[in-house]
This record gives sequence, C-alpha cells and structure tokens, in this order.
Amino acid sequence: MGRDQASGQSGRASRFDVMGQLPVMRRYARALTRDDTDAEDLVHDALVRAYERRGSFETERGAGGKGLRGWLLSVLHNVFVDRRRSRTAEARREAESQALAETVSAPAQEHHLRLAQVRDAFMALPEEQRAALHLVAIEGLGYAEAAATLGIPQGTLMSRLSRARATLRAIEDGAEAAAPTRLRIVGGADDPTR
Repeated sequence: MGRDQASGQSGRASRFDVMGQLPVMRRYARALTRDDTDAEDLVHDALVRAYERRGSFETERGAGGKGLRGWLLSVLHNVFVDRRRSRTAEARREAESQALAETVSAPAQEHHLRLAQVRDAFMALPEEQRAALHLVAIEGLGYAEAAATLGIPQGTLMSRLSRARATLRAIEDGAEAAAPTRLRIVGGADDPTR
C-alpha cells in the first residue's frame, strides 16, 4: 500500500471518527440540558439519529457543508429541540385534559338516554351511509379526502351523506325512518326481465 493510499484511508477514518467527537458532544449536551443524565440520554439519541441519517452527512459534505463535528453537533441540537418541543406539547395536552376533566360534570340520565338513541340511529344506517358520515362528521375529513378514502366519486359521497342526514333528521323529528332504498341496475345481472 502506497503512502498516498495510507494517508487517504487515515484521512477518511479521521473524518468519520465519531468516538473522537464524543467529548465535544457531551460538553454541548450538558450545556443544553444542565443535567448529566439528560446529557447522556441526549448524546445517545443524537448518535442513533446520526447513524440513521448518515447518508445526509455525505450529501452535505459533498456540497461544501460542515465537517463531522459540526454535523454531529447539529444533529444533537436538533434532537434537543425536538425533545423540548415534544415535552412542551405533552405538558400542554396534559394541562388541557386536566382543565377539561375539571369542567366536565356528571351527565344526567336523560343525556345518556339521548346519546344511546343517537348511537342506535347512527348504527342503524346502511353501512355505506354510516361510513361516509363517520369520516366526514366524526373524523373531520373533507369531502374529497373522504371520497378518496372510500374509493368512490365525490358526488356519491355527497349523496350518501345527504341520505344519512335525512334519515337521522327523520328520527330526530320523531318520524319513522324510511327504509333505505337500494338502487337496481337496469339491464344488468339482477334485472328480473332477463
């Protein structure tokens, strides 16, 4: 092996010397977290992410980007920011659920009965109407997204929603819900004249 090859290999090894960067990463992690245990966890998570995204280092390096130290510190910083955001979001969700739990009062018997009636009416809808209404009214999908989810044209979805809502309104008004009508293909395999 020639001298140039040896220096090329040792240069390549030094560019990817992650172990040599651990003290720098630990110092930066301690500065961010102000806790030795959290700093070690942060370094560990950063190394895992760096390993998972090692291909981006090659791309960045080829584009005149940072060296390994800068790249690893950037990964570590991003992991720290992601963890902080996650903790903040979790704390906000817990506070909101705590506030909601405090404002909820025990429902009256009448409310339970009404809810059971609505649930029964919903469950009595034909499957295609129930699926369409669930996706739009409960899951909050837009018409186009719900239609795509069901694999039907948007007009068909609108028709199913209209029939489902009309049936539920009829039940709400106390009227007997009309039996769902089934469309029949004329001239098709179910045509009795054939």
